[in-house]
Amino acid sequence: MTEEEKIFSGHIFNNRCSELVEIKRRTHRLCREYNRLDEADPARTDIMRQVMGSIGRIFYFQGPLQFNYGCHTFIGENFFANFNLVVMDDARVFIGDNVCIGPNVSLLATNHPLLPQERLGLSEEGRMTMAEFAEDIHIGNNVWIAANVAVLGGVHIGDNVVVGAGSVVTKDIPDNYLAFGVPCKPIRPITVDDSQAWRILPEDREFFRNNLK
Repeated sequence: MTEEEKIFSGHIFNNRCSELVEIKRRTHRLCREYNRLDEADPARTDIMRQVMGSIGRIFYFQGPLQFNYGCHTFIGENFFANFNLVVMDDARVFIGDNVCIGPNVSLLATNHPLLPQERLGLSEEGRMTMAEFAEDIHIGNNVWIAANVAVLGGVHIGDNVVVGAGSVVTKDIPDNYLAFGVPCKPIRPITVDDSQAWRILPEDREFFRNNLK
């Protein structure tokens, strides 16, 4: 079994093996290139397509950003991420369509054993042996993850969910819910009573017509 196969099967894997280090170094280099470019530079689009496992036709990453593997992340159509997005995609990260991510969000599909002797060792040759395992993250369609949120591995966030600022998401969030807190909990369903359409001025209704469907 390859080290990458161990990741996807939920086993402890060697994150320092050449197989995985090569993937990460390539992705880290591409992230550095992306972060150096002006936010309006069209070359950014091609770089992100090289980074991702797959991504839709329409997307925007404000940057700076950091992916660990990149190729383990799969994003749908019409995606937006604000600055300082961190994606530790040791396991896979699946993101649906029409997802909006605020600043300083971390998607953390990685983990280590709690027992210290299992977590970090030292070989006879003086080399660090760090034990790591990982679980996938699933984020549904039409989700807004607000600023300063951390989403941990193994979590499923349903469709039409809003995750409030500063939350730490450790458990699944059902469809159509507003959720927030540390740890994050579903607070209440999102309903038509939450509409903010009244804030759109008449002269702007044509521009926002697709937001009023």
